[in-house]
Parts: sequence; structure tokens; C-alpha cells
Amino acid sequence: MPVYAYRGVTTAGKATRGQLTAESARAARAKMRLDGIFLTEISETGQAVAAATELPDDATGWRRHWNVSLARRIPAMERAIATRQLSTLVGSGIPLVESLSALVDQIDHAYLQSIMSTVRDKVNEGASLADALEGTGQFDTLYVSMIRAGEASGALDQVLARIADYLEDQVRLANKVGSILVYPIFMLIFTTIVVAALVTVVLPQITGLLESMNQELPFYTRWIIGLSEFTRSWWWAVALGVAAAFLGFRAIIRTERGGWIYDRTLLRLPVLGRVTRVISIARFSRTLSTLLTAGVGIIQSLEIARHVAGNRSIAAVIETARAGILEGATLAAPLRASGEFPAMVTTMIEVGERSGELEAMLAKVAQTYDEQVETAITRLTALLEPMLILVMVGIVFVIILATLMPLIQLTTTMQ
Repeated sequence: MPVYAYRGVTTAGKATRGQLTAESARAARAKMRLDGIFLTEISETGQAVAAATELPDDATGWRRHWNVSLARRIPAMERAIATRQLSTLVGSGIPLVESLSALVDQIDHAYLQSIMSTVRDKVNEGASLADALEGTGQFDTLYVSMIRAGEASGALDQVLARIADYLEDQVRLANKVGSILVYPIFMLIFTTIVVAALVTVVLPQITGLLESMNQELPFYTRWIIGLSEFTRSWWWAVALGVAAAFLGFRAIIRTERGGWIYDRTLLRLPVLGRVTRVISIARFSRTLSTLLTAGVGIIQSLEIARHVAGNRSIAAVIETARAGILEGATLAAPLRASGEFPAMVTTMIEVGERSGELEAMLAKVAQTYDEQVETAITRLTALLEPMLILVMVGIVFVIILATLMPLIQLTTTMQ
């Protein structure tokens, strides 16, 4: 569907501008009249954003397909900012359609602006905000469920504020984790480049000299030379093998059985397992607390939190707890019986159930475990840094030793 940029004047005489999607310029003008905007200029901005709703079938559409992939991606921070702005507008007493119109004018991200313009049009036609958001396919079940609960309770602005808080917390945590992992990733890339340069560029230049010595080379020198020749001759086969192994592994873990085994094994690893468990529990607690505070039922909240946890083994425990609640059990009992949740978490949940403050207790658990996520990843990074340095130094030392030892032996023989 085409996207149009427009300039106009509102009924209050205020100049306005923005973008909207419509089937034609005539339909765009009709939509603007319904919103009380008198157009002074309208022009089609192109198909890049609109094409995100349909993929090209022709053989020459690969470039457009690449653009579509980029257009479909809405940064989490952009989503959080838009939600916060909409919460402020609705909380100020502005009608929902007018709030959405004002929001569309404020959004800078082209694709998100197009999406919210579509949402505004659907709401203007009589749809609920939750249904309009769900129809775009760009908002997850958690987001839509909370919006629906907010509309039903009449506290949409408060629910939007809670969603914005949740999204901002997730972005903040992701940024912290990303900043911590920058140095290890850089070290890994640097190590790979150095080793590749030594094996494929430096070592072949010395190989001829070593082989012309007319003496038996040490086994590690022959091994390094063989590795160098193999890498230069069959690098493409190695690359294809690594890619095939990666794709095969990803296909296996995407199956129900394979994914469950992978996630369960991940939780049992010495250091990485703790980090994975802490992240999953933090997501679960934060999501469940946010949903319950917004007025979503415990059964639906657990169903959503199960998918947000990000680990199938943890999700299976949450599903067992949901089934137990349907039969009249408490939430804490099945979580404790599983052994997957630490005693502190189950105790706080149990206290929250008894006191009627489950949402507050879950929020405290989420806050505690968010801090533990950062601490655990910091410790893991501190462990990885010296390990990567030692690996790089060890590889370089072996290569240097393999090339220098024959030269030293030759020098000793000539004396």
C-alpha cells in the first residue's frame, strides 16, 4: 500500500504534517478529512515502507527484499518511546484517535510511523486499540494483552506507562549486557584474524626455507605446515562445513524435542547455565508482575510469561504451574518442586500469594535478578578475557616455535 506525505491545517488553524498509508491519494484525502485536517499538499513518498507488507515474487526483486527486511525491524527503544508518548497523550485526556494522530506526527521511524498510522485508521473505524495493534502483526502477545486489559479497566494510560517501563527496562538491560560483551567479542575476532594471517600468509613464506634444509622436521612443524596448506587449499570447504553445521544445529534446536534438550543442557553448564537461569527467571518475574499489575488474569499471564522466559525447560515448569493453578494449587508449590527455581524466588512468591501482594514480590524478584544478570555476565566476561588472551598467545607461541626450532637446529648443526 502506498505511503503519502502530507501537509495541512487542523480545524484549530494549526499547521501539521506527517505520513499515512492509503490505497490512493483520494483515499488519503478522505482519511484526513475524517481526522479534521485540511490538506494543502500531499505526495507519494514511495513503496519502500509499504512494500513491507508483501514480498516480491519476481527474480529481480532481491534488492527490494533486502530493503523489506530492514524496514520490518522496529528498534525496541523506538517502540518504548512511542508507548511512553501515547501514555502521556492519553493520560492528558486527549481522545484516543487524536492521541494516535499526534503520535504519528512525532514518530521518526518510518516503518513504525506507517504501522501506527494504520492503527489510528482502524481505531477511527471503530476497532479497539488492542485489536488494531494485534492486526499489524508487529506487537507481541504481552503488549496486546496488557492493552486489552487497560481498555477493559478504563486505565489505558496507566497500562501504557507500565508497558513503557517494561520495554525501557528490557532495553536498558540489553544495552548493559551488550556493552559488557564488546571487549570479549573484539578479542575473539582479533585472535581469529591474527591466527588466520599467521597460517595463511606468514607461515607459507617460511615453509620453503624449512623444507629446503634437507633434514627431518619436528612433528609439530610438519603438522603446522600441513594445517597451513590445508587451510589455503580447502578454506572454502571448511567454511561450507561450518555453515552446514551451524544451520543443522539451528534446525535441530528449533524442533520441540531438540530445543528442550538444548535448553535443559544449557542450564546444567557450570558458568553459562547460571547466567541463562538468572536471565530466564528475571524475564519471567518481570513479565508476570507487569501483566498482573495491568489486570490480566493469572492463567493468561502465566501463558504469556512462559513464552517470554526464553528457555523451554523453564517454560515447561511454568506450564506445570499454570495447570496446577487451574486445579486449585498455588503458584509457588510446583515451582519449588521442579528444582529449577531458587529457594529465594519460590519463598518470595509464596509470601506474595499469602499477603495478596504477588505483583510487588515478583517485581522485587525481577529487580534483584536484573542486577544478578549484570553481575553474572560481568563475571563471565572477566573469565573469558584471560582465556581468550591465553588461547591467542598459546597459538602464536606454537606457530613461532614450529618455525624457529628447525632454524635453531640448523644453526647448531652448522657450528
